[in-house]
Amino acid sequence: MNIFRPELPKEARSTIVQYAIFRWENAILIAGTILLTALVPSPFPWWPWWGWPLLGFFGVILILISSITNAEFNATMLLRIFQRQFNLKRIKDSQLHNKLTSALEYQRRIFDKTRYPETSVMRERAEDTNRQLNNWIRNMYRLAIRLDTYRRDKLVHQDLAQIADAVEILKSQRKRESNPELKKQLDDVVDSKEKQLETLQALQDRMKQAELSLEQSLTALATLDSQIQLIDAEDIQSGRAIRMREDIQEQVLRLDDLVSSINQVYDYHSREY
Repeated sequence: MNIFRPELPKEARSTIVQYAIFRWENAILIAGTILLTALVPSPFPWWPWWGWPLLGFFGVILILISSITNAEFNATMLLRIFQRQFNLKRIKDSQLHNKLTSALEYQRRIFDKTRYPETSVMRERAEDTNRQLNNWIRNMYRLAIRLDTYRRDKLVHQDLAQIADAVEILKSQRKRESNPELKKQLDDVVDSKEKQLETLQALQDRMKQAELSLEQSLTALATLDSQIQLIDAEDIQSGRAIRMREDIQEQVLRLDDLVSSINQVYDYHSREY
């Protein structure tokens, strides 16, 4: 019999079992079993030598089953699994690092407020909200990674500063050139440089947009956190809560489109080198 919720992925199930096994209650139970077996091996004349180990074993099994069938425990582990995939050490820029740290903290606070629904309908609504929030945070992380890479890309900034001047120099050189073959070659170089500059400027514009979007997303998360703290559990199906879920969905779609456009421009730029 499968004691897990059917929608839990295999990785999540494995992690939940590991956390359940290594809970502090199990550590105390095992330590107590060892001590009792060593100090009081036969509390009664009929007590077998394996009595304490058997009780300890059943105790561990009960804690394990109660943990992995507990909806609150499962939800908490899912949040830990989700947030664990974000390696903030990859983000070297301190400003971006702090923003992602704040975003993950807002997510944890929102999760804590919405993880105790009593009915199945309320639980489904809360889980849908948290799934959308996961996608929101994932897109913020992707934006931060791209921004961090861009900010530390010295070659990109060097080219942005130099290519425009280089194009003007080449155009001036072409005007003075009388050899038709050299003129044609200069035209090709100028055309190539202008395309490169256009791509770099498009990348620069996308990154400025990403900076603004990341800041706006963090502000929206803070606002959402404040709003959810004011919503009671029974309001989870209210119009206000539905509007908030719609706002989250809008944020997710907007950031998803931006991430996709940045990836297209960045990947095209990378192929030029």
